Amino acid sequence: MTLCNELEVHDRLGGPNAAETMARDRAGGAFDPDLVAAFCADRDAVLAVLEPPGRWESWLAAEPGAVHHLDDAQAREAARAIGDFGDLKSRFFAGHSTTVAQLADDAAERAGLDKNQRRALHLAGLLHDLGRVAVTTAIWDKPGMLNDSEWEKVRLHPYYSERCLVRAASLANVATIAGKHHERLDGSGYHRGDSRHGLTKEDRILAASDAFVAMRAARPHRPPLDLDMAGRELRLMAARDLLDADAVNCVLAAAGDTRAPVRRTWPAGLTDREVDVLREIASGSSIQQAAQALQVSAKTVDFHLQNVYAKAGITTRAAAALFAVQHDLLNA
Repeated sequence: MTLCNELEVHDRLGGPNAAETMARDRAGGAFDPDLVAAFCADRDAVLAVLEPPGRWESWLAAEPGAVHHLDDAQAREAARAIGDFGDLKSRFFAGHSTTVAQLADDAAERAGLDKNQRRALHLAGLLHDLGRVAVTTAIWDKPGMLNDSEWEKVRLHPYYSERCLVRAASLANVATIAGKHHERLDGSGYHRGDSRHGLTKEDRILAASDAFVAMRAARPHRPPLDLDMAGRELRLMAARDLLDADAVNCVLAAAGDTRAPVRRTWPAGLTDREVDVLREIASGSSIQQAAQALQVSAKTVDFHLQNVYAKAGITTRAAAALFAVQHDLLNA
């Protein structure tokens, strides 16, 4: 045991040669010379156990014949089965992933996402909570408030989902979307703490879909919310700049909520028209070009632009462009 402990340390710090040199130097003193001789006789085989082959590579190598690649239909079915397996972690999660995936796909259609974006989002919806299996059911089923230690474990489940999925190169994009389903626009989410600049439309739709479906289902600490209450809660999250307003509107529409869409609150108290002008200017348009694009007079554009400068605390077009980028206004 003493010899193996030292071998591991020296191999990690200096490699196999360093481990062997250390063992030979200390043979007859700290270590039994017969044990050192046995180690040196087959050094590489003994040290190989410190870094065994990855299970993923072993599984692929064990498959008879060529590795089989799934087509789109097979990939969806496999993802559905894996998602259902993850949902078996708790009786409160039954059907969650399938419902999230369908809602996200319907919302993505309303949002105008293309075929490839929708495919990745749908797979991410089916697989996003796979990481739940790495957290004990005692935490998921706890009826009261989670303590700090329990909450830290919960915050890691999107990370586990992403790490599982990223092992398959074909699912790299899907893994990233799945790993961001608890991120929030203001950076208060987990596991990355990404803010609006790091979140794509797919990320935002999945986050809103997951939140809504979770609200509509029972949890250990509360009963399920009805459609109206869940809609109000989701709108409140958009108003608090946690979820994207456009994503929330698409999700609610897909869920059958017929109330008025959420209006996004612009930074620095900007109005809708001021944001329109800012987008044009930040995109490189002159005042005259912006006026033509917005079908207003150049004087009106300049009036709104001066308001933007005053509210945002800036004085130049370059600063206006930077403000627009920082606040995610160009693609809003």
